[in-house]
Amino acid sequence: MKAIEITEPGGPDVLQLTERPMPEPGYGDVVIKVAYAGVNRPDALQRAGRYNPPKGASDLPGLEAAGEVVALGDGVTALAIGDPVCALLPGGGYAEYAATPAAHCLPVPAGLTLKQAACLPETFFTVWSNVFMRGGLQAGEKFLVHGGSSGIGTTAIQLARAFGARVFATAGSEAKCAACRDLGAEQAINYRDADFVEVMQGQGGADLILDMVGGPYIQRNLKSLADDGRLVQIAFLQGPKAELNLVQLMTRRLTVTGSTLRPQSDLAKARIADQLREHVWPLLTAGRVAPVMDLEFALADAAAAHARMESSAHIGKIVLKVG
Repeated sequence: MKAIEITEPGGPDVLQLTERPMPEPGYGDVVIKVAYAGVNRPDALQRAGRYNPPKGASDLPGLEAAGEVVALGDGVTALAIGDPVCALLPGGGYAEYAATPAAHCLPVPAGLTLKQAACLPETFFTVWSNVFMRGGLQAGEKFLVHGGSSGIGTTAIQLARAFGARVFATAGSEAKCAACRDLGAEQAINYRDADFVEVMQGQGGADLILDMVGGPYIQRNLKSLADDGRLVQIAFLQGPKAELNLVQLMTRRLTVTGSTLRPQSDLAKARIADQLREHVWPLLTAGRVAPVMDLEFALADAAAAHARMESSAHIGKIVLKVG
C-alpha cells in the first residue's frame, strides 16, 4: 500500500511517500480502506520527534480516518465488511489501509460525507473527554477555549453551545473571530488586540478553560477563572512549564488538570467512543453540530498539509484524500 512515512525528525519535508505492507487485524481490530485522513497537531509533533507513538502502534502518522471496513480480526462482532466508519487510530492514518480496535470506530453520521467524517474522531474524542468528562462542563457555565478557529476550537465551541454553556473563544484575526462567533461563541477575543484575562474577569471569570497554549498562558488562565473554576490543559504550544501561584490556587479552590488522548488505554478510548455515540452523534445527524472544513490535500502532498497547519492560516480541519 502507499503511505506517508517520517524519514527523520524535522520539518514538513521529511514526510515522504513510500510503500508499506498492508496491516493485519489483531484480536478485536478492523482494517479500514482509508478514503480520507485528518491532519492534526499531534501528527506534526510526531514528525518533529516530540511525540513518539505508543508501544505497538504504527510509526506512520495519522490519528483519524474514514473509510470502509475491509478486514475483521477475531472477536469483532459489531462491524461487518463494507461498513462505512470513521475511527480513532493509534497511528497509521496517512496510508491506504489502517488498523484500529473496532471499539474505536463510529458510524459515519447520516448526511455527512467520508471527508467530513474523517475530521471527527481526534477532535471529538479530545473535546468530549476533556471538556465534558474531565472538565465537567454544565449548562449555564462560562467556557473559554483558546485557539477557537482550530479543529479542536471549532468543535469545542459547537459542543459547549449545544449543551447550554456560554462560550468565549480566543483567536488571532478578525476573520477567525468571526468564524468563532458564527459557530456560537458569545464573544471572540482577538488576542493580538485585547487581553482575554480582562475580558473574562469582566464576565466574572470562566468556570472552565480549555487550553492548548501552555507556557505563559497558564498563570493568565488561572487569573481568568472564576472561584472554583477548572483549567484543562491538552497541549503546550508555547512550552510545558510555568510558575504557579499556589496561594491563588488554594484560596480560590481552582482545579488544574489535563490529558493527552493517544497514550490512553484501548478501554478508555472505547468508553469515550460509547459516550460520543450516545450523546454527540445524534447532534451530528440532526445537523446541530458539524465539522468545519479548511483544505483538502492529496496523500502525496502531506508535507504541504503540514505546512498549512503550522502556518496557523487554517480555520477548521485539514484532510488528506487517500482513496
